[in-house]
Amino acid sequence: MEKIPDPKELEKELSEYLTKKYGSRIKVLAPHWVAKPEKDDEGSSPAANLSQIKFDLKPEELEAYLDEYVIKQDLAKSILATKVCTHFNRIRHSLELGRDPKPGVGSIKNNIILVGPTGVGKTYLVKLIAKKIGVPFIKGDATKFSETGYVGGDVEDLVRDLVYAAGDDLELAQYGIIYIDEIDKIASAGHAWGGPDVSRTGVQRALLKPMEETEVDLKVAHDPVSQIQAIEHYRRTGKKEKRTLNTRHILFIVSGAFNGLDKIVKERVSKQEIGFRGEITSRELDRTFLKQVTAEDLIKFGFESEFIGRLPVIAVLEELSAADLYEILLNPNNPIITSKKRDFQAYGIDIAFEDQALKMLAEQAALEKTGARGLVSVIERILIQFEKRLPSTPVEYLLVTPEVVEHPGDELARLLADPGNGERRERFQQAAAQERQILKESIWRREPELLTRFHLPLTVARVELLADQYQQWDFDLKTAFEEIARLYDQVRRFEDKFLDNHAIQLHFEPDAEDEIMQQAVSRETSAMAVCEEMSKDLEYALKLVRDRTSQDHFLLTREAICDLDTYLNRVIREHYQTTLYRE
Repeated sequence: MEKIPDPKELEKELSEYLTKKYGSRIKVLAPHWVAKPEKDDEGSSPAANLSQIKFDLKPEELEAYLDEYVIKQDLAKSILATKVCTHFNRIRHSLELGRDPKPGVGSIKNNIILVGPTGVGKTYLVKLIAKKIGVPFIKGDATKFSETGYVGGDVEDLVRDLVYAAGDDLELAQYGIIYIDEIDKIASAGHAWGGPDVSRTGVQRALLKPMEETEVDLKVAHDPVSQIQAIEHYRRTGKKEKRTLNTRHILFIVSGAFNGLDKIVKERVSKQEIGFRGEITSRELDRTFLKQVTAEDLIKFGFESEFIGRLPVIAVLEELSAADLYEILLNPNNPIITSKKRDFQAYGIDIAFEDQALKMLAEQAALEKTGARGLVSVIERILIQFEKRLPSTPVEYLLVTPEVVEHPGDELARLLADPGNGERRERFQQAAAQERQILKESIWRREPELLTRFHLPLTVARVELLADQYQQWDFDLKTAFEEIARLYDQVRRFEDKFLDNHAIQLHFEPDAEDEIMQQAVSRETSAMAVCEEMSKDLEYALKLVRDRTSQDHFLLTREAICDLDTYLNRVIREHYQTTLYRE
C-alpha cells in the first residue's frame, strides 16, 4: 500500500490536474482555508476588561510620587498631577455609576502641553505618570510627521501603536496616554518669513480629530500584522471584522522646547516699555517670561487656534541650575548614577561618588545647557577611561573624587599604581556610607505611600532591608518596596492560615516580622516558607500551652522566631505566675 500523501501535496496535485483540464480558473479550496463560522461572544460589555484599571489616586498622592523622582518643576508637577488624576477619576466615576463614560456635547478633554528646554524632565514625568497609573503609554516624535506633511495615516499610527502597547487589548488601550515630543517643530514658520507652511499646518490638522474624538481604523494597508489578523479572523468566523478604537478617553500630552516663545511672551507682557523698565535683559531672565505663556502666544508662535484649543492645559518647566543638577545626582531614584553603577558592577567593580565630586559634576553639566542630559555627557566623558581600563585589572572599587573629576587621566594612573591604597579605601567607605544614609532618608519619606498602597509600616530593620534590596539586588526603590511588601503579606497570610487550621490566633510583633523577612531574603526564599518551617513546632508547642493554660491567642516576638523553646517556657511561666497571683 502506497503512502497516503500529505494534504498539502494532495491539494497541489489536484490543483495542477484540474488546471490542465479546465483552465486556471478552477482551484481546490483546502478545508483549512474555508471559513468556519463561530458564535459571537455574548454578554460582553464595554467595561468587561476594565477591572484591571484600578485608578483612584488623588492629585496630592501623585504629586508626592513625582517629587521622589523629579527635582524642581513644582508648578508643572502640580498641574500634571491634578489634571491627569481628574481625567482618570472622571472615567472611574462614570464606570462606578454603571454607565459608559461618554463625554457630553462640547466636553473638553484635559490634553496637556508641556513647555520647557531640553533635559528638564518632560518625557520622564509623563513616563512616571503612566507607570504609576498602569495604563498603556506610547511616545511619538512630531518631527517624523512633518516629513510627510498632512498624511493623516501617520498620525493615527500612534493610536495603533498604543493598541500594540496594550497587548492588543482595545478596552485597555482606549484609556492610554499618547505623548508627542518636539511638538514645537510642527509650528508654522509663517510668522518668521511671511508665508504659510503647508506641511506643518497639515500635521496640526491631522492631529485635531485624534486629540478630541474619532474612530481610528486599526487595519490599514501598510500594516501587515493587522492584515494577517483580519485574514485569520475571517478564516475562523466567516465574517469581516471592523476593528476601530475611539480616542475620546485617550489622554494626549505634547511637549517641546519652544525656542523663541519667551520673546513673544515678553513682547506681549512688556508692550515694548520704555524708560527704566525698557532695559536689556539676559537670556536667563527672558526664560522667566514663559511662566506667563497663554494660548494667544502659542498661536502667534505658529499653531492654529483649533490645535491649541484641544490642548487647554499648559504647564511650563523651568531650566535647571547647577544646584538642581546636584540635587538630581543626590536622589537615589535618579537613573544617571544608578546606570553608571550598573555599568561598573557588570565587571564586579563597586563605584561611589564623594559629595564634592557630585557638585563639580553638576557645575560642569550646567555649562552645557542641556539639563539632565548634560550630567550623562559629563560623567561619561570623565569615567570612560576607567570603564575601559579597570575591567582588565584586579581593582574592585572606584571612588570618584574631586581629583578624578579634574584630572581623570592622572588619577587613573595613580589608582593602577597603588590599587590597595588605605586612604582611598577609607574615603570609599565613607562615601558609600553617605550614599546609604541618603537612600534610607528617601525610604523614610516614602512611608505614607507604603502605608497607603501596601499597608506596610516602616521600622529601622525594614528600612535597612529595603536599602539592601536596592543596593545588592540591583532593584529600583519601587521594585524593592514591592518585594518587601510581598514578604510582609505572606506573614499576614500565614497568621490567617494557622488560625483556620489549628484554631489558634497568632500575631507576630514587628520585630518578629522583620526577622522572618530577613531570613527569607538571606536564604533567597519566601516568608511563607520560613513560617511553614516552624509551623510544626509551633503547632505542637502552642497546643500544649493552650491545653495547660486555655490560652488561644499568642503574641510572637523575635525571641519566638530565634529561640522557640525559651519563648514557650516564658509563656507558661508567666501564665502560672499570673494564676498564682490571682489565687
